[in-house]
Amino acid sequence: MYLFISLLILVVCVLLGLIVLVQNPKGGGLAANFTGSGSQFMGVRQTADFLEKASWSLAIALLVLSLTATMIIPRGTSDFGTQESQIRDQINDFNQNAPAPIDFQTPPPQEGAEPSGE
Repeated sequence: MYLFISLLILVVCVLLGLIVLVQNPKGGGLAANFTGSGSQFMGVRQTADFLEKASWSLAIALLVLSLTATMIIPRGTSDFGTQESQIRDQINDFNQNAPAPIDFQTPPPQEGAEPSGE
């Protein structure tokens, strides 16, 4: 299910990018290509309205799909969850089997060496 939602997000992103690229930031875009002179035809205004509605709809769909994907992310059932628990167990085992800390206040005396302070 998560893979399906991810695929839908990818499709919506591509469509949204194409819709935005077709529009002109100054109000022309695809609608400006249909007008030969400066007059507006009935269908031209509807094309601009369609592109605006399509971009808003795809943006809302992207938001909803993203929120849905975060809610259905697989947690704890994947291989990552089992690897995480295995790593945690290995760290605990290592900490339990670690040698006790050594007191480094004074070095142990060496055999055959004479004390050097007298």
